[in-house]
Amino acid sequence: MSAHIPLPTSSALERDARLTSSDKTRVAPGEIAIGVVIGRMSEFFDFFVYAIASVLVFPGLVFPDYSRLTGTLFSFAIFALAFIARPIGSVIFMSIDRAYGRGVKLTIALFLLGGSTAALSFLPGYAQIGGTSVALLALFRIGQGLALGGAWDGLASLLALNAPANRRGWYAMMPQLGAPLGLLLASGLFAYFVLNLSSTDFIDWGWRYPFFVAFAVNVVALFARLRLVVTQEFAALLDQDELQPTSVSEMSKAEGKFVLLGAFAPLASFALFHLVTVFPLSWINLYTDHDVGGFLELQMVGAVVGLVGIVASGVIADLIGRRRLLGISAGLIAVFSFFAPSLLGRGLSGDTLFMLVGFAILGLSFGQAAGAVTSNFSTRYRYTGAALTSDLAWLVGAGFAPLVVLALSSHLGLVSIGGYLLSGAICTLVALRINRRVASN
Repeated sequence: MSAHIPLPTSSALERDARLTSSDKTRVAPGEIAIGVVIGRMSEFFDFFVYAIASVLVFPGLVFPDYSRLTGTLFSFAIFALAFIARPIGSVIFMSIDRAYGRGVKLTIALFLLGGSTAALSFLPGYAQIGGTSVALLALFRIGQGLALGGAWDGLASLLALNAPANRRGWYAMMPQLGAPLGLLLASGLFAYFVLNLSSTDFIDWGWRYPFFVAFAVNVVALFARLRLVVTQEFAALLDQDELQPTSVSEMSKAEGKFVLLGAFAPLASFALFHLVTVFPLSWINLYTDHDVGGFLELQMVGAVVGLVGIVASGVIADLIGRRRLLGISAGLIAVFSFFAPSLLGRGLSGDTLFMLVGFAILGLSFGQAAGAVTSNFSTRYRYTGAALTSDLAWLVGAGFAPLVVLALSSHLGLVSIGGYLLSGAICTLVALRINRRVASN
């Protein structure tokens, strides 16, 4: 006879750790912010490493029998798989959270995220294993998406709800700092290898190093997050059901309309996100003779500008309100959509202006994009609703942006950038207007 052996759970350990915590172990909002930023940076680093390789590596390594444009489009199609898998990952890992505790959930998710990214460093090319290379690339990308859905930890909510009432905008922007920091690290690593290795050495082994680094980055992020999971602040919000997952079906029936509003409210920001971080590199690589390494350095400068913009968004949001700033930013993105096509690929000055202006606007909008309307959710459904809202916002706004805009631009020209950004800005303004009516009822 075989006995049933229960799977390990971290719930009891987390509860005991909280019970043994004293007031001296309470963490300030600033300490929570550091943990949140480290966690978000690891996620964005993994995704940006993949995005850059989608342009510089995978078209030739995995799709060598196609033109550079077609190979890049195929790479971007696989790039989008993670955004499709992300909401599925949220549902799966919320079930793990309810059954085995958040510590188990985060450990599995971050090891899957780091493992999927690190596994790409060993990816053989099409010349070695044929179509299996394509299948492995897609598999590891789906693994990234599932893991990112599982990495939703509620710590951004913990940070926002422990922030002073008059500093909510400031603390809301802090998790968003992970994006420019992740881009800065990923672009810096690739720029170093592109500029210091021959093309042959870079394709043979140089590109693999940034993927391998991802595993170490995710281990650091895991411990930063687990430390916060056992804090008394986290326990208090668990007791109030602020950070407890509920079933997706229950939440959808009760407050599904808020998920749709939340997904479309930051659409302009998320549309701009990949059109200044991923798409420009593909256009420069395919249609100009500009130095790719130099453009990666320009991208690093843009990341710093974006970081400053995110910080500024926190100050401005506390003065005029988060949703109002999001609406103003959508208007700026609409204006940018009209002259952006005339800048990119027009020489160093045009590229520089496109990147710096684009990143500055992105910083202002992205800084307050996360959870701008999640306060609509009732306490019971806030954790699950916020997670799925984020997943759908990324899927609709950013997941297919590089693929769609590159495909359109290759036939219609860069005016496609303007059309995509303008449509995102309109969706944001409409969603915010509808949300204002819903909130007033």
